[in-house]
Amino acid sequence: MEVKQIHSMAHIDAADWNRLCGPDYPFLRYEFLSALEQSAAVSPPTGWEAVHLLVMDNQKLLAALPLYLKTHSWGEYVFDQQWAQAYQQHGLAYYPKLVSAIPFTPCQGQRLLFAPETDQAAVSTLLFSFIQQLAERTNISSWHCLFPEHSQLELLQPLGLSIREGVQFQWFNRNYPTFSDFLQTLSADKRKMIKRERRRVDEQGIEMHRIPGTDVTDAQWQVFFRFYALTYLKRSSEPYLNLAFFKQIARTMPEQLLLVLAVKDDAYVGAALSFIGADTLYGRYWGCQAEYNALHFEACYYQGLDYCIEHGLARFDSGAQGEHKISRGFEPVTTYSAHWLKDAGFAKAVAQFVDREKQAIQHYKRDAANYLPFKRIQ
Repeated sequence: MEVKQIHSMAHIDAADWNRLCGPDYPFLRYEFLSALEQSAAVSPPTGWEAVHLLVMDNQKLLAALPLYLKTHSWGEYVFDQQWAQAYQQHGLAYYPKLVSAIPFTPCQGQRLLFAPETDQAAVSTLLFSFIQQLAERTNISSWHCLFPEHSQLELLQPLGLSIREGVQFQWFNRNYPTFSDFLQTLSADKRKMIKRERRRVDEQGIEMHRIPGTDVTDAQWQVFFRFYALTYLKRSSEPYLNLAFFKQIARTMPEQLLLVLAVKDDAYVGAALSFIGADTLYGRYWGCQAEYNALHFEACYYQGLDYCIEHGLARFDSGAQGEHKISRGFEPVTTYSAHWLKDAGFAKAVAQFVDREKQAIQHYKRDAANYLPFKRIQ
């Protein structure tokens, strides 16, 4: 086996890559990662340089690891800026660093990709050894694997990486026949709150349209992108993604896209874009022209719940953060990241920090669960 490094998804065959990752998780598809690169949303000028790793055996692709050389910590959603500041205070450089993640996408999934019947432990050790050697030859400070699914911790922990925990809020479909059946599982006050929020959208004369990605027109993509960009511009920042990215995935993976458009007086007033996995709906991007009562909840949450129930999807992953989701039935779940730091002293300090932080995270998760709106079983 040998490790090969590529600096663009264009240097690997799309079918070979997709055979490793499969169709279930949209963000690892060749089409998604390639669109990030070809649109230049991911590029050296944006601080994301592709340095993906492939494991080959006699020209056969055995495994792959999405990998980026980073010069900052933006767009990762696992916050390590304090570590960078500590490095700076000690006269050391934290950047550049290596990151295995889906850029701008805090959704759990596979990060180490394997062909069937591959010795996963051996290949993981080989990849880690390559990363360590690369770091020794250069000024790279560390490697960070962000949002791996829980099953892959069995491969990352034996390598000596520090496992960090976080919390997100996700909704689980317990075979609800209808949205009303879901509401019946909630306490009376939360059930009334959600009904009131959905009613207020109707009272403002707003209609909601769920459009499969295969049916979204070019004009509607233009509208969506304008709203998406406004979300960032309202906070005086530039959007991570550009229109070229969205147009490319609209061409290459439309079957895994779902666009929600809000219409008032024959004009679009808001939009939300989700991705469709095998058993999960991933809520990703949102924006609006003006603020309307409860429109965000309707476009970003309730339309997604409706879709999951109607199509039998087991889970709705609506993205990072958002404690306001708890009262709407989104449950706290643990997320993970794995970290290796080349400097032994800082590696020890980070490991101790992660252990202390883990206790606080677990306490926060238990506390958040106490505020879930489901009826208490007597």
